[in-house]
Amino acid sequence: MKILLLGSGAREHALARALARDPQTTELVVAPGNPGTAAIATNLNIDPCVPEEVVALATQMGADLVVVGPEAPLVAGVADAVRDAGIPCFGPGAEAARLEGSKAFAKEVMAAAGVPTAEAAVCTTEAELAAALDRFGSPYVVKEDGLAAGKGVVVTDEYPVALAHGRACLSRGGGRVVVEDYLDGPEASLFCVCDGATVRPLAPAQDFKRLLDEDAGPNTGGMGAYSPLSWAPADLAEQVVREVAQPVVDEMARRGTSFIGLLYCGLALTGRGLRVVEFNVRFGDPETQAVLARLTSSLPELLHAAATSALAEVPEPTWSDQCAVDVVIAAPGYPGTVTTGGAISGIEAAEELDDVHVLHAGTGTTERGELVSTGGRVLSVVALGPTVEDARARAYEAVERIELEGAHYRTDIARTSSETKRTAVTCS
Repeated sequence: MKILLLGSGAREHALARALARDPQTTELVVAPGNPGTAAIATNLNIDPCVPEEVVALATQMGADLVVVGPEAPLVAGVADAVRDAGIPCFGPGAEAARLEGSKAFAKEVMAAAGVPTAEAAVCTTEAELAAALDRFGSPYVVKEDGLAAGKGVVVTDEYPVALAHGRACLSRGGGRVVVEDYLDGPEASLFCVCDGATVRPLAPAQDFKRLLDEDAGPNTGGMGAYSPLSWAPADLAEQVVREVAQPVVDEMARRGTSFIGLLYCGLALTGRGLRVVEFNVRFGDPETQAVLARLTSSLPELLHAAATSALAEVPEPTWSDQCAVDVVIAAPGYPGTVTTGGAISGIEAAEELDDVHVLHAGTGTTERGELVSTGGRVLSVVALGPTVEDARARAYEAVERIELEGAHYRTDIARTSSETKRTAVTCS
């Protein structure tokens, strides 16, 4: 089939890699793509957030499937426009995408569907914000209501910090902020492929949102991930489908806004049981890089079945017994003011290691063809191994072969001692 993939990050490079290696894919176009996707597909420079441009390209290439990578095009209604043009699209429409676009809306849907989540208050004034902070107490969990590129959450013991973040959220966009009860327990991410009625879970993963080792520093878009989770309940995926994903998909259908695409369930495994921290409506970055590295079944078949309401007719996804670890290399200054334009070298040397591949995120090329950094998160280094420890060692050996002046990466991704310390409230 002919596939159009929208996006330009490491998530899209991972998706492109899984799509391109499948014999069912006869043509793959990535828009706008990056230097990594250019090596395995055709890059075309359009704005993925403009529905008219996406529909025109999909129609021109005769696409059998459009796969939307990032959240912004979904919230902009790209999936609606593609489906209206009669082209199968993997990604929810703008109304269903509010599950990510508005945390307040997600809370409303979870309440209606009976999904376990943290108690929360949606605040529209500073008085309501202050009252909510007093009500829930420390640690304070304050979340921007709208999209924030993974950096809209503050978790702090300091009241002034929580209040300041809440005020900043109120001053932007829709003028709403969500204050939540703190959830204690290890985090997990589970992706669920949905066709509006049927739900198919992928392999669980864990990501690392904070910038620094031991979960210190500010939130980021994600500094690394690994899969599978040996410490998680063996039936976690089944439980999430039963208690979270299927009820949400059913509730969205009841509202007349069928959810077709990827429902990302950010979870906290608390002492009181499973709780949902957040929903995203697309593949998560950096978990996708680790999860898809282990996929052994057909991704094009799975996504096309979801886009055509035929998910129940295709086999369940299958997985390698190997473990995958993904380490993100970030540019100087990330997640604040980023220094770009730094020369990148050593990728070929890194990929000489067995079961290692490097995915591009914030990269570009100069007029002379030199690879340089163009964004905050620059590369994802993914390694496979028989155990998490083996994969982790191989990933860091590969990271050390890559050079980017001033680059930063965490040194504790997938380290066993950190697993049980981390809590899901750091997600956004």
